[in-house]
Amino acid sequence: MKIVNRFFFRIQRKTSLINNDDLHSHLAPSSPRFIAEQCVCHDNESETSSGVLAWSMRDIGAIQGFILELDNGTIGSEFRQVYDGNETMCAIDGLLPSCVYTARIKAYNQAGESSYSECITLHSSSVDWFTFNPHTTHPDIKFLSNEFHSITCLSLQDRVALGSRGFRHGIHYWEITIQCYDDKSDPAFGIARFDVSKENMLGKDSKSWCMYIDSQRSWFMHNGQHTNRMNGGISIGSVIGILLDLTNSTLSFYINDQPHGPIAFSNLTQGDVYYPAVSLNKNVQLTLVSGLDLP
Repeated sequence: MKIVNRFFFRIQRKTSLINNDDLHSHLAPSSPRFIAEQCVCHDNESETSSGVLAWSMRDIGAIQGFILELDNGTIGSEFRQVYDGNETMCAIDGLLPSCVYTARIKAYNQAGESSYSECITLHSSSVDWFTFNPHTTHPDIKFLSNEFHSITCLSLQDRVALGSRGFRHGIHYWEITIQCYDDKSDPAFGIARFDVSKENMLGKDSKSWCMYIDSQRSWFMHNGQHTNRMNGGISIGSVIGILLDLTNSTLSFYINDQPHGPIAFSNLTQGDVYYPAVSLNKNVQLTLVSGLDLP
């Protein structure tokens, strides 16, 4: 066992993706991809937590190794290298159970380094609160508070922001208050996988589920398919409630403490990891409140 900063890490053997016949490739590798369902965190009796991160490659190239980086458990903190090797799974000990850690990874060979992967988070099951996470959010998103609860956007195009923790099981409820709104935009609220496209409105791809809404009406959307147009819009001060029930695989919405429409989605895959998510443009400002009692 080797100590890196204040973390301990152990490498768990897993089938390597190294192709020794291609070590002299002239192309830098593509980015690795975390396997969200295998990235987990467990509480220990010693009042610390242990995490496991696993990843794969989109294609098998001339990979010599991977560099894994982790922040210090504070939202927005800098990354530090915790592993350099050719395995595709890493166990990390000494994590604090009250913290949310963000990880990223890149691959390298003789020709150079890949770009970083999409970031993913590690946190113990005791963490129910969350904020928006600058490491997993589109760079056009602007944070308006040090606590990372309030955001706007620097672009006229819709951009996605993700919450700092993902949910695998249980029932969770959070609210988002509209602080600024021009009556023309249609912000979207819902959930997403960690590798959702962050350049488009939430719900446009297969990795996000949302309600998008303007000043008069709303729709549900997943994978670009619009359903359940309903009257009733938002204005400054409106509060959007999101109820994620992974016991029953459903997602529902509230506006100003009242249910809005039927259950929006009822076929969420058991065992997948879902992150709270929003999309917005520069004419919208939002504030998040998490860890709330169920409505």
